Amino acid sequence: MKRMLLAAVLLLVSTSMLAAEGERVTYRSGGETVSGMLYKPAGKGPFPALVVIHEWYGLDDWVKEQASKLADQGYAALAVDLYRGKVAGGSEEAHELMRGLPEDRAGRDLAAAFQFLASRPEVRKERIGSIGWCMGGGYSLALALREPKLAASVINYGRLVSEPASLKDIKAPVLGIFGGQDRGIPVDSVKNFEQSLKSMGKTAEIHIYPDAGHAFQNPNNKAAYREGDAQDAWRKTLDFLGRTLKR
Repeated sequence: MKRMLLAAVLLLVSTSMLAAEGERVTYRSGGETVSGMLYKPAGKGPFPALVVIHEWYGLDDWVKEQASKLADQGYAALAVDLYRGKVAGGSEEAHELMRGLPEDRAGRDLAAAFQFLASRPEVRKERIGSIGWCMGGGYSLALALREPKLAASVINYGRLVSEPASLKDIKAPVLGIFGGQDRGIPVDSVKNFEQSLKSMGKTAEIHIYPDAGHAFQNPNNKAAYREGDAQDAWRKTLDFLGRTLKR
């Protein structure tokens, strides 16, 4: 028992030592000052970078953890705060916060986050991507549509558009991760999105997990979390980012 306890403590210590520490930063978005958490790998860089976009709950601990894990993989990761400091305590509050978020302001904040990263000396400005989950997945796509210099876009069960007129300006390679049981994002809409991108010669890699629902990667979502699928999605994400941002 003592050996098992010691092993658990050592594992916890080693994990915490690996986790990148975050730094609160501010940047200008139009006439406003907004904030985020910046996580950086060890060393001087320059590093590839990611705009990390939260779920509808806001910039909570789980999203910060994902940004920290990405920094451990060699990326400067800026976790944006689209809600200006508000974090939902439950799904009803999250729904209200998402409904109250002006899309034009969110798009401006994300474009400003991209420019903030591009201005940093430790960042490879030609290797900046985006990643988001749920609401943030949709905004990851929105940033790819808005910013032609974005080098990669990861969409985790986010809102999609499939009209060629809307997708024609996208330049970034896209990784899409979805659940086959997600009622909010039907499989048909995912397949239409993939077909539209590929018909225009865009680079798209789409994965649908047949038995997964919405938000299956977040263990705090106890009703939908699927550990095996989440781990596989993370491996696919790191592989995609390595191919698009680290070359």
